[in-house]
Amino acid sequence: MYLEIITPDKRVYEGDVTSAQFPGINGGFEVLNNHAPLISALGNGTVKITPTTGAQVFFNIDGGVVEVQNNKIIVLAEAVTA
Repeated sequence: MYLEIITPDKRVYEGDVTSAQFPGINGGFEVLNNHAPLISALGNGTVKITPTTGAQVFFNIDGGVVEVQNNKIIVLAEAVTA
């Protein structure tokens, strides 16, 4: 899967991942390869990414929206800290 995390100021992350966990407004959820299409609001919390080529990466976000479609994940976040 391909993941992009974008804020109003910059692109924070882009690359291939095997999984991504998100802080949904009604609870956390995980996206894996071939996930059904999805649009969800995100709350404040930690995004946990497992890249295909390395150790897990964590980002703290201040809310936003995630879209999943055709093995591509786009996160539009208010603000992100690593």
